[in-house]
Amino acid sequence: MEQKKKKNIGFNIIKDDPTDGHRGFGAGALSLENVSPVIIDVEAGEAFVDMGAMHARSAVERGIKFLPDRSAVPNGKPYWIVWVTIERREDGPYYAGVTACEMTIDREARRGYKLLPEHVNRLDKSLKRHIIVDHMDAKSKRVLADFLKGHDIGMWNRSSDKLKQDLEVEM
Repeated sequence: MEQKKKKNIGFNIIKDDPTDGHRGFGAGALSLENVSPVIIDVEAGEAFVDMGAMHARSAVERGIKFLPDRSAVPNGKPYWIVWVTIERREDGPYYAGVTACEMTIDREARRGYKLLPEHVNRLDKSLKRHIIVDHMDAKSKRVLADFLKGHDIGMWNRSSDKLKQDLEVEM
C-alpha cells in the first residue's frame, strides 16, 4: 500500500547571522534565509510553501515560458506568490514582511504571465519588512490569513496590526 506524502509547510526559520563577528566581507548583505515563498492557487483556494520559487523553479512555474504581456496568456490560471519574511523578537518569531505578486499560468500552452521586476522588488520589500497585500482579491487574502494562522498562531498574534488589518476580509 502506498503512503501519501505529507505536505511540507515549513518556513525558513531564522538561523545564526552568517556575518556575525565580521566587519568586512558580507557585512550589510541581505540574507534570504528568513524568506519563504508561499504560493496561492486562487481557483483551488490552497496555499503552500515551495522554496523553488526563490529561483522561479516552483512546481507551478517549471516548464513555463513567462511573458510580460497579460493578454498573451488569455486562459491563464491565477496564482499569487507571497514573499513571507520571518523575524525574531524577544517574545518570539513573527511575520515581519509579507508582499504579494500575481502570476497566471496556462499549463496546456506552456505560457505564463508575470513581471519579473515586480517579483524581485516585492521580495526586496518583504526583506525590508513591508506589508503589501492590499491588491489581492478577498478570497486569496482569506486563504493567506488562514495559512499563516494555521502555520503558527503565535507568530500571527505577534505580527503587526497592519498585516492583520490588510488580510481581514468579510466573506
